[in-house]
Amino acid sequence: MATTQDEFTLHPVGHVVSPLTDRAAAPRQGPEGSPEAWLVFEPSVLDALDGLRAGDRIIVLTWLHLSPRDVLRTHPRNDTTVPMRGVFATRSPDRPNPIGLHLVEILSIEGPRLRVRDLEALDGTPILDVKPVLPGVPDS
Repeated sequence: MATTQDEFTLHPVGHVVSPLTDRAAAPRQGPEGSPEAWLVFEPSVLDALDGLRAGDRIIVLTWLHLSPRDVLRTHPRNDTTVPMRGVFATRSPDRPNPIGLHLVEILSIEGPRLRVRDLEALDGTPILDVKPVLPGVPDS
C-alpha cells in the first residue's frame, strides 16, 4: 500500500519461529546448515496458503529487522580479503531496504504454520510475502 510515491507501508503476514537467535552464528545462506524452522502466518491471511503442499519449494520474502539500513558497501560474506562491493551486488542482509529472499522447501503444514528447511532467518523475523517456485522456470 503506497502512502506517497516515495513511501510505502508494509504489513507482515507472519513471522519466523527458529532456533536461530544470534545473527553472527546464523548460516549465510539457508543450505549452509540452517535448522528446520516454522513460518507462522497471521489469521487474516490463512486463505492465501491454499494450494501450498508439503514438498513445494517457495520463495519467502522477509524484513531483516535487525539489519542496519545505512550500509552501502561491504566485503562479500564479511571476508576482508575480498574487495568491498556495493550491497546491491551482494546478498548482504545489511542494505537500505533489508528485504530477505529465501528459497525454502515446505516439509509440513499444520494450520497457520509451515515447517520449512533451508531458512537462515532469525527467530522473530517478519514475513512480508511468499511466492511459489514455478516448475520449469529457472530461479523463479
